[in-house]
Amino acid sequence: MARTILSRKEKERAIRRLLIQAPPGEFVNAFDDLCLLIRDEKLMHYQGECAGHQHCQKYYVPLCIDGNPVLLSHHNVLGDFRFFDCHSKLSFKFDLLQNQLKDIKSHGIIRNETEYLRNVVLCALKLYVNDHYPSGNCNVLRKTVKKKEFLIACIEDHSYETANFWNGLWKSKWIFQVHPFLTQVTGRIFVQAHFFKNVNLHIEISKDLKESLEIVNQAQLALSFARLVEEQENTFQAAVLEELQELSNEALRKILRRDLPVTRTLIDWQRILSDLNLVMYPKLGYVIYSRSVLCNWII
Repeated sequence: MARTILSRKEKERAIRRLLIQAPPGEFVNAFDDLCLLIRDEKLMHYQGECAGHQHCQKYYVPLCIDGNPVLLSHHNVLGDFRFFDCHSKLSFKFDLLQNQLKDIKSHGIIRNETEYLRNVVLCALKLYVNDHYPSGNCNVLRKTVKKKEFLIACIEDHSYETANFWNGLWKSKWIFQVHPFLTQVTGRIFVQAHFFKNVNLHIEISKDLKESLEIVNQAQLALSFARLVEEQENTFQAAVLEELQELSNEALRKILRRDLPVTRTLIDWQRILSDLNLVMYPKLGYVIYSRSVLCNWII
């Protein structure tokens, strides 16, 4: 069979596409595996830098700067592979492969009423995250769009258990406009888990939300916002756990991308479900929830 020779641009696209598909916590492993196949250090380094920058934004990679947590996302991107941090007033590049900050520079922050509100909301959100997550991180950013001020809150926690053949990530994003009396909060909660002992099972679960918040003052808004996030995440977690518990072998087969191979080998689904519970951190609530579980089975 004749071998297909890829052009350099085709090879670059293929490398970046494969790296971007790496699950959270597995980017460096995917990069190392591709290096063994490609054997082009210069090409891999550049593509790794580009894909790593996108990976950080997609999965809210956490850093610690001067003892304070920072979440990387597309909301604090400056361009040229740079991020900024409101607390430390720094901009920087982050090398995901070496887990290292580079080219650190000062970054000015405009002090106004929205910036004070951002700090108040961040304090309230930290109380919630510290109470509900074992090692969670959160960040609140501000953004101006067409002279309108917005606050963006991001939450992340993960458990990367590669030695036990699974990795899991929980993240959420909440956006609302800063203006008097009433505002609408738009949120998205996302959970991803990857199990790779004897199988290669990817689970992605997400939910989009919209709620309204009354605004009296900064303190009331911050507390009401943190309470809203707590209620919605608790409800989401309870619904996901209930949904997963109800999945029988037959139901799971119907939503898989293709039928499981007939191996006559017993799959311990209870073990998988119990492991998945480890990445569902917030306290439990209850709600009826429609099916939105996506399972990809890759043989």
